[in-house]
Amino acid sequence: MTNGLQEEFRFEEKKSIRRRMGDYLVITIGAFVYSAAVSLFLDPNRLAPGGVTGIAIMLSKYTGMETGTWVLLINLPILAIGMWKFGLRFLLSTLYCTAMTSLFINVLSPIGAVTVDPLLASLAGGALMAIGIGLVFKAGATSGGTDILVKLLRLKFPYLKTGALFLLTDACIVALSGVVFQDVDVALYAGLVVVVNSLLLDVVLYGRDEAKLLVIISDCHEAIARRLLEEMDIGVTFLEGSGAYSGKDKRVILCAIKKQVSHRAEEIVRQEDPAVFMIVTSATEIYGEGYKSLFSEKI
Repeated sequence: MTNGLQEEFRFEEKKSIRRRMGDYLVITIGAFVYSAAVSLFLDPNRLAPGGVTGIAIMLSKYTGMETGTWVLLINLPILAIGMWKFGLRFLLSTLYCTAMTSLFINVLSPIGAVTVDPLLASLAGGALMAIGIGLVFKAGATSGGTDILVKLLRLKFPYLKTGALFLLTDACIVALSGVVFQDVDVALYAGLVVVVNSLLLDVVLYGRDEAKLLVIISDCHEAIARRLLEEMDIGVTFLEGSGAYSGKDKRVILCAIKKQVSHRAEEIVRQEDPAVFMIVTSATEIYGEGYKSLFSEKI
């Protein structure tokens, strides 16, 4: 019995090590993608997309010190705060990510700009930043800087989405870049980077799980529910209700369905009851079978 427990413990330990190795591989890939956005699109075009990276780009232009080096130096005191709040394990993975990001930025910088078109640089840079940050967040780390500040805000305001918080924290730095570089166009393009990053980051982290929520009030509720169950294999819930004016008892159908096939459900309802009263609204987050896990950690 003891040998069996020891074997099980060793197996779990190996599995944990493999999982951590996988996490660090994802962090490395995320750091590289993020660094490519900075070195190949943003930095050469003087686009400061907020956060520590934006500050580092501005400082690099005036001091001559490499942007990646500035990223590391600015992050050190912020990482100390992260260790205090999130623990040593958090610090190790984030310190690794910060170091790799700084290294990759400096290594890729000599390649120069992939494009000098500020619009293309803004779109490509913002998209790559979102993918890189998303990968790092999914691996349980951050790239340092405002990522840590955003995680702190998420602890206090968990209903706020990560992309929206980045948008708020980066706005001041983007505005400052216009003053530093004395170019309003540069600041506006940097703002575009932040917007693209914010929108795409939510997709990377949360996925496009938008769905439709149908509230159906009909005398044909049994037929509608049966067709939805049989033809579309989706969950249907009956709610008990009553008309305030008529006083009649009614059964209300509540149904959540993926956006791609919602038109089919609406067509079934119309076929069964042309006089139906139906409310169709968007549901941005759904937990349960076929959707997100209620117990998964929200980033």
